[in-house]
Amino acid sequence: MKRWFQSFVVAFSMYSALPMPRVEWNKENMRYALCFFPLIGVVTGLLMEGWGLLCGWAGLGRVLFAAVACVLPVAVSGGIHLDGFCDTCDALGSHQSREKKLEILKDPHTGAFALIGCVLYFLLSFGLWSELKPDVRALGVVGLGFVLSRVLSGLSVVTFPCVSTGLLAAFSTAAQKKRVAAVEILLGLLCAAGMVCLRPAVGSLAVLAAGVTFAYYFRMSRRQFGGITGDLAGYFLQLCEIAMLLAVAAGQKIF
Repeated sequence: MKRWFQSFVVAFSMYSALPMPRVEWNKENMRYALCFFPLIGVVTGLLMEGWGLLCGWAGLGRVLFAAVACVLPVAVSGGIHLDGFCDTCDALGSHQSREKKLEILKDPHTGAFALIGCVLYFLLSFGLWSELKPDVRALGVVGLGFVLSRVLSGLSVVTFPCVSTGLLAAFSTAAQKKRVAAVEILLGLLCAAGMVCLRPAVGSLAVLAAGVTFAYYFRMSRRQFGGITGDLAGYFLQLCEIAMLLAVAAGQKIF
């Protein structure tokens, strides 16, 4: 039980800004840390659901709702995934060789493509959140999407080829890959089922968007970089979440 708790703490310490007790990071407690990674999505989804309900109860406008909705996931994660998104935008925008792109991912400086990508991401995110009708079921679909994006990101760490030598490589090497993959697949199926149950048409569209983004992530990472890194995993997570948000917002209009 102690080891499971330590794995939980490691996951939340690494992938969120939520306060956690200090534990030693070692191979034993990193083994199942990725199993707890999706729980950060649960926290994000619940906070988003609560924010939507508060806006409805207090009669707050869509602009304020959208602004906070853009910031909330970044506040929970501490910006770790957004950082990976920006670094990957720089690398992809360089159109350099594979080796040079990997060097750019390691560069701590922020380039022009990172700034452009970040601005465009938040503009699109704000627009989509402001178009979303924040009813309980739609927010539930988006909330489960925060879990699904982390499930797929965690699954990629234990199934995709890894070219990183950083923390992602440490998590990948330490993980009990078959067991972690089985847990992630089970959680992914439960998330997908929950999204479809809440809003059948809209939920199905969001799950499809996540699947298409995951397929793109696999193909792009192998073709452009030879495998995944922590930055690429963050890039995928951000892309997956906005793809699902787009699917839900569009689905509300269509269905």
